[in-house]
Amino acid sequence: MNTPSASRPHLFGVLAGLALSAGLVFAALVFANAWTRIAESQVINVTGSARKNVRSDLVVWRASFSADAPTLLEAQQKLRADSVKVAAFLAARGIDGFTASAVQIRELTAKQRNQEDDTVTNVRTGYRLSQSIEVHSPEVERVPRLASDSGELLQQGVAFVSDGFEFIYTKAGDAKVEMMAEATKDARSRAEQIATQGGRTIKELRTARMGVVQINPLYSSSTSWEGNNDTTALDKTITATIAVTFAMK
Repeated sequence: MNTPSASRPHLFGVLAGLALSAGLVFAALVFANAWTRIAESQVINVTGSARKNVRSDLVVWRASFSADAPTLLEAQQKLRADSVKVAAFLAARGIDGFTASAVQIRELTAKQRNQEDDTVTNVRTGYRLSQSIEVHSPEVERVPRLASDSGELLQQGVAFVSDGFEFIYTKAGDAKVEMMAEATKDARSRAEQIATQGGRTIKELRTARMGVVQINPLYSSSTSWEGNNDTTALDKTITATIAVTFAMK
C-alpha cells in the first residue's frame, strides 16, 4: 500500500519532467521564431568593424628657453646668445630647421616694505624674456631622445625646458578610407552568416552609415562621440565601424 509520503518523490519527478519539457518546447519556439523572422524579412542590419595598428610617422617637439636680467637690453642680449646655442645644439644632432615663436617679455618684481609707513609695494627687479621653439621631424624615435640630451644646454647656462612631444600618423585619412572598406567587408561576412542560417542569401547593399573613427594608443579601447585622435603614443590603433543594411533574396 502506497503512503502519501512515498508518492511525493514520484509526483515531484513528474512535475519536474513536465517543466523541463515545457522549457525545451518554449526555447525551440523562440529559436524557430527568430529564424522565421530572418527568413521572412527582406533586409538585414549588421555592424562591421576593422582595426589596424600603425606607427606615428611625425613627431612634434615643443620646448622653450628664457633669460633673466636686470635690464631689458641685457635680457635681450642674453636671449639672443642662448638662441644661438639652442640652434647649434639642434644642428649638431641633425635638426636644421625649427620654428620659433615671438619673444615674450615679462617684468620681474619683488615685494618691498616701506620702513616709514610699513606699507608693502611691488618693485621691478628685472625682465624675463622667453621664446618657444617647435621641431617637426619624421625621426619619431630619435628626436624624443634629444630631451635627455638637453641637459647639455643647461650646462651652458641656457634655461632650456622640454615641453613634451606629439606623435602624429599623417596617413590617418587614407587609413580611414581603407578601413571603412574593410569594415564593410566584415559587415557583409556577418550578414551572410546570419542569412544562411535562415535559408537566405545576401542580395545587395541598401544603406551604409559610417561610425566614428577612433585613434587610440596601442591596446586602448577608449571611445568618444567625436572620435579620439591620440597624439601621446608612438604606436596607435585605428578602429572603424560601419552600420549597413543588406537586401536578402
